Amino acid sequence: MRKHSEEYLQNITPYQGYELLLQGNQRFINNLKTNHDHLALINQTSEGQYPFAVILSCMDSRTSTELIFDQCLGDLFSIRIAGNIVNNDILASIEYAIKYVGSKVLMVLGHTGCGAIKSAKQGVTDGHITDLLKRIHPSISKALLQDDDNHLFDDNVAYANVENSLEEILTRSEIVKEMFKKTQIGIVGGVYNVENGKVDFFKNLTTKKKEDNQLVIV
Repeated sequence: MRKHSEEYLQNITPYQGYELLLQGNQRFINNLKTNHDHLALINQTSEGQYPFAVILSCMDSRTSTELIFDQCLGDLFSIRIAGNIVNNDILASIEYAIKYVGSKVLMVLGHTGCGAIKSAKQGVTDGHITDLLKRIHPSISKALLQDDDNHLFDDNVAYANVENSLEEILTRSEIVKEMFKKTQIGIVGGVYNVENGKVDFFKNLTTKKKEDNQLVIV
C-alpha cells in the first residue's frame, strides 16, 4: 500500500498515527533521519495529499514539525502561529484536515523558550502583537497554580499553553469534539525542547484497542 495514498490514510488508525510521530522524533534526536527522495515525493503527491496528522505549533524557526518528527512532503498538515494559539481560521483549518482530508491525529505542539510566552509574561504591547499575547495570559495564570513535577521540561507555561489550546479546540469545534468521541481521530499535546530536540508527548488522548477490544486512553 503506497504511503501517500487515500487507501493508506483510510486504513491507518489514530494510534498508529501517534506512533509515527513518536518514532519520527526518536529518529530525529538520534540523528537517524530517513533518507527522503524529494523528487519521487513530488511525483507521488502531485495529484493529491493525504497527511496522517494535523499539527498546530508555534512559528518559531526551530520548531519545524516535518523535521522534528522526521516526516516529508505530504505527511503533515502544519499550522504555525506565534504561541500556538487558537483562532477561527485555525479551527477551520483543523476541521478541514480531519473531516475533509481524513487526517487521523490532531496535535498541539508547544516548545520551551517560546518568545511569544516570554513577551506575554513581560506585558509587551505593540500593534497586532498585543491581541495575540492576550491569548497567552490565561496560560501564565494557570501555570502559576500548577506545581507539576511530572513535566519532562522545566517550562510550566509552555505546558499550560498547550493544554489551553487543546481545551479551546475541543470546546469551540463541534466537528473535532464529535470525531474524537467516535474515536475517528486521536488528540495529542506535546512540548518540544529546543535544547535537545526531544518532544514530551505529555497529553495523549489517543485511543487504541486492547485484545479485549475495549477502548483505553493512554
